[in-house]
Amino acid sequence: MNRLITALVPIILTSVSAAPVLAQSYSDRDWGWHSAWGWGHMMFGGLTMIVFWGAIIVLVVVLVRWLAVVGPAGSGASSAQPRTPLEILQERFAKGEIDKKEYDERKKTLLE
Repeated sequence: MNRLITALVPIILTSVSAAPVLAQSYSDRDWGWHSAWGWGHMMFGGLTMIVFWGAIIVLVVVLVRWLAVVGPAGSGASSAQPRTPLEILQERFAKGEIDKKEYDERKKTLLE
């Protein structure tokens, strides 16, 4: 989903920003109120501005949410389940921080 959004955002922004230029005919260069387009340029320009800033805001929100899920350096820390005290005890025993006797005592205490 994120890759799809990342691929579509530049296409949408380019299309939206180029649309007013493409909509203007070559004979409509005098910028007068008597042109064939009338007030349409002003309305379309305002709509384009709203769509453009809306797309920028959506892009920023998606980026912030993506960074919040991934966490720093792609660790995925925010999505990991918290470890139980028994898992921490097993890890300390595996690292050699505590000996078998202390491990058994603390495990017994935790399981009571």
